[in-house]
Amino acid sequence: MATVVHIAVSKGRILDEGLPLLAKAGIVLRDDVETSRKLILETNRPDVRVVIIRAQDVPTYVQFGAADLGIAGKDQLMEYEGDGLYELLDLKISRCHLVVAEPASLASQDDPRTWTRVRVATKYPRVTQRHFAAKGIQTDIIKLYGSMELAPLVGLSDRIVDLVGTGQTLKANGLVEVERIADVSAWLVANRAAMKMKRPALQPIIDRLQQAVG
Repeated sequence: MATVVHIAVSKGRILDEGLPLLAKAGIVLRDDVETSRKLILETNRPDVRVVIIRAQDVPTYVQFGAADLGIAGKDQLMEYEGDGLYELLDLKISRCHLVVAEPASLASQDDPRTWTRVRVATKYPRVTQRHFAAKGIQTDIIKLYGSMELAPLVGLSDRIVDLVGTGQTLKANGLVEVERIADVSAWLVANRAAMKMKRPALQPIIDRLQQAVG
């Protein structure tokens, strides 16, 4: 009986850009991801299945062996503090940046080098804490799950830490980037135990994805 490989892929932009990459590696979904309500999808290969989950959950599924491989944003991997997974390959898709942003009115008279304490809204509390702690800056962190740009507009926080693509959403809400924390893209990750126990099944997939990335 063939070993079945489960690949966890996060919903949204990574899924949209990841499926063509998987297709280049010879893995094509049998179901239309736009219309199917299934969360575990069959592929053209009987030994490979794709699991569709929230971005934040991909590292957890891979670490605990519910998925052998995963495609997750570097931002989620930075925020995740577990071990038990390998970061194998930068897939060079879903590129964006993790930044500190603040209202343009504040930035015009602000100097980040003078910060001693900041109040920040973010869905990346661990990354945010580490970033500011490395600079010796104390933080009051407010964890949010969305609409980050709203927080400074209503006085919930002075600044935000969030992902930025084109910067248009920041601009539309009167915010500007003042610090760049990291460049972000989607990465292929693997369960450590699976890399030992299932390597004959996993390695060809990894190799083909590496070739597809170019």
